[in-house]
Amino acid sequence: MTTDVNRSPTDIRQNLAAVKSRIEDAATAGGRDPAAITLVAISKIHGADRISAAIAAGHRVFGENRVQESETKWPALQQAHPQVRLHLVGPLQSNKVKRAVQLYDAIETVDRLKLARALAREMAAAGKALDCFIQINTGEEPQKAGILPADADAFIASCRDEIGLPVVGLMCIPPVDEEPGLHFGLLAEMARRNGVAKLSMGMSGDFETAIRFGATHVRVGTAIFGERPAITPAGN
Repeated sequence: MTTDVNRSPTDIRQNLAAVKSRIEDAATAGGRDPAAITLVAISKIHGADRISAAIAAGHRVFGENRVQESETKWPALQQAHPQVRLHLVGPLQSNKVKRAVQLYDAIETVDRLKLARALAREMAAAGKALDCFIQINTGEEPQKAGILPADADAFIASCRDEIGLPVVGLMCIPPVDEEPGLHFGLLAEMARRNGVAKLSMGMSGDFETAIRFGATHVRVGTAIFGERPAITPAGN
C-alpha cells in the first residue's frame, strides 16, 4: 500500500474520507456494520495543527504513543473539543500512570500486572473508568511488549476478577514479516474464549484484513496524516 498521502488540512479531510470509505467497504464485504468499527487516527509525532484539521473534518477518536508528547498538545485540544476521545497505543511506564489516567480515555497497552494494579488504583482515586485493552504479543517476539498467548487467559482473569480493571478488549501488533490474518484470527479467538467484546487490530497496511477477522478498532496513522518525521521524542 502506498504511503504517499497528502498533508494539507484539505488533504487530511480527503485522506480521512478515503480511509473511512475503505473501512465501510471492508465491513460490508464481511457482512458487518461499518458503524461497529472505530477508526483510531494515530497522531503521534504530528502537530496540533494537523490534528485540528482532522477534528475539523469530523473525526473524534485519536491515538498517541507517549504520555510526554501527548501532554504538549492534547490538553488544549481536549479543552477546545471535549467530545474528542484519546487512546494511548504505546507502552506505559508505571510512574506515568497518574498522568495517563488524567489525559486518556482508553489504554490499549496493558501488558503486566503491576501496570494493571497501578491503573486500577489511580482510576479509583480519580473517579474515572478508562477503557482498558490487554496487549497480546501474538508473535511471541522478544523485543515487543505484550502478554504471551499461553498466559493470556490467566492474565485477563486476574485483571478483571482480582484487580477489578475495566477490561473491554484485546490489542495486538503482528510481526511485520508474517501474515497478519493469522495473528488477527488468534486474537479474535482469545477474545471469544474470554468474553471480551473489543478487538484493536490493524494499521494502515492491513486494517481491511483486520476488519475481516472482527476488528472493532483499527489504528491508522500514515494513511491519514502521511509519513511521520524521522526523529521521535525520547521517553514516554
